[in-house]
Amino acid sequence: MSSVPEPTQPTLRFAGYAAVFGKRDSGGDVIVPGAFAETLAARQQAGVRLPLLWQHRPGQRIGWVDLAEEDRHGLRVIASLSPGAGPAAKALAEGAVNGLSFGYRVRDAAPRGDGRELRTIDLIEVSLVTRPMQQLARVHYVDSKGGRLAPA
Repeated sequence: MSSVPEPTQPTLRFAGYAAVFGKRDSGGDVIVPGAFAETLAARQQAGVRLPLLWQHRPGQRIGWVDLAEEDRHGLRVIASLSPGAGPAAKALAEGAVNGLSFGYRVRDAAPRGDGRELRTIDLIEVSLVTRPMQQLARVHYVDSKGGRLAPA
């Protein structure tokens, strides 16, 4: 008797920007290039994975960030949703949710207008959200076929 393996559902992956440099968010803050450099280097050196959450809810990890890097535009991320991501995966696949955000602690900032210029940030998590604080923080590509999402 031969056994036929059950088909596996491809992992839903996406690429986008969790933060955009030089753009004011709805709280008045502006992130400068290099703000994530220390935290990204420390996470990489320690081998600590960055969780992907649903709407910043700590109890709802829906996947992992596979890549987080600064480029000239902002904090670019590539993430994979876990098989149990349920409604979040459906909303992402259907385009109903495409906002990105991140949880953080400010290590260095300066006043800027009615907000702050964020110079050094400890990154804690990335979230798929309905309404991002920074309107340009969005998913730009969704792949459900297991393709390669290469760095830009």
